[in-house]
Amino acid sequence: MIVRTLEECENSPRNINGGNWKSVRMLLKEDNMGFSFHITTIFAGTETPIWYQNHLESVYCISGEGEIETTADGKVYPIKPGTLYVLDKHDQHLLRGFSDMQMACVFNPPLIGHEVHDKDGVYALDADPLKA
Repeated sequence: MIVRTLEECENSPRNINGGNWKSVRMLLKEDNMGFSFHITTIFAGTETPIWYQNHLESVYCISGEGEIETTADGKVYPIKPGTLYVLDKHDQHLLRGFSDMQMACVFNPPLIGHEVHDKDGVYALDADPLKA
């Protein structure tokens, strides 16, 4: 059994700051579950281009408000507590935080732990932590 608290993960190398966001990575590839689980905060007043070419992601909004725009068609979807969105087609998107949004995120395949978005908003598959 794996038992971790958000607090202990926040005070460890599992807490990654990506500039517009921070991601507390509570479950990673090394945990051998086939997915990773994160509590991510999208900071207020930010817009982040993201394109997970190598990962599928589901995101549940715990608190805060913002929106997600799919860049292929320009559709905008509001995000508020209780909203789930699923990037099931490696959707290229813009994520905007109107207030700090706390999100529960699941990635498949799982993240190693040190990933941050590259210039295209992509996480490398099996990112080398020494290059992250």
